[in-house]
Amino acid sequence: MADNPYFCAVSAIIIAIDGYSSCGKSTLAKALAAQLNYGYVDSGAMYRAVTLYFLENKVNFSKSKAVQVALTNIRIHFELNKTSNRNETWLNGRMVEDLIRSKAVSDYVSPVATLVDVRREMVDLQRLAGKNRGIVMDGRDIGTHVFPDAELKIFMTADPEVRALRRFRELLSKGESWNMEAVRENLRERDRIDSTRAENPLRQATDARVLDNSHLSESEQLDLAYRWAQEAILSKKASN
Repeated sequence: MADNPYFCAVSAIIIAIDGYSSCGKSTLAKALAAQLNYGYVDSGAMYRAVTLYFLENKVNFSKSKAVQVALTNIRIHFELNKTSNRNETWLNGRMVEDLIRSKAVSDYVSPVATLVDVRREMVDLQRLAGKNRGIVMDGRDIGTHVFPDAELKIFMTADPEVRALRRFRELLSKGESWNMEAVRENLRERDRIDSTRAENPLRQATDARVLDNSHLSESEQLDLAYRWAQEAILSKKASN
């Protein structure tokens, strides 16, 4: 990180990116982290990995004790695949990046993510990852709960039909057979669950900067977020 003009130990910041499903949070967060030479954590992938473990091991996640026991057996970490330049999720020593994006996991990840035991375990891991700052993290409650003191909070949104089309194309590219109405319903249900759950629901932090990317290209949204990040980093540096 030493070669990054905007990074130093005293001015490194936390960038929290929250928002709805299929708004491109992870795409932006990964690109922004790379441009800033910051670490990156996909919190959504963590919940997906837990969901995959529950499904594969037939964990009854309606039973709190079963969930608590299962969580003691879960180890999650991320690795950058230098060949593909892809950030990959590893579950208990196995690369599961593609598996956690499957329809089966997508159908259950929101209910699993509402579980208090799961959320508290993941939040502890997320806070540990950001203890030295210099990190970009995306999710649903990063700016409101995980890092309420983050120097830059971005809340991403997009037109529901745009989001559905993006998700539909992503699924088709992976060879999965969905129809558009099923995708729309899946997103509506995930939005409902994420926004109404008892434990730290999805909501916009009062000090978040809103990024509506309905009509922005990936490069345009990255330019905007990078400009905001520079402002936040320079502001912190000036205050030290």
